[in-house]
Amino acid sequence: MDKNKYYVNIATKEISLNKDGNNDEFIVQATEDEILTLREIFDEIEMADNESFWRSHVPFQPYHQDQANDDFDAAMKVAFQKIYDWGEDETKALIKEMNVLEL
Repeated sequence: MDKNKYYVNIATKEISLNKDGNNDEFIVQATEDEILTLREIFDEIEMADNESFWRSHVPFQPYHQDQANDDFDAAMKVAFQKIYDWGEDETKALIKEMNVLEL
């Protein structure tokens, strides 16, 4: 399968073939299937974030005993790993600099 250049903003969970505004936080070369995988990971992040939001309204449950937070953290790590794996050199350097993965 052919790889295309995609612009990825992990904060907004945006993946685009077109550079627009600030969507170029990371630039990757990926197949359509790989991008579908990344979109699924972004969906997992969104779901875990929503669950965590609702959990935050339960005052007697501490942050460190919250599965939604663990799920969010794990999905973010997977997303960063995929972006790193498919990333252009500048993207790889930025992720290394961010120190979000054990590289």
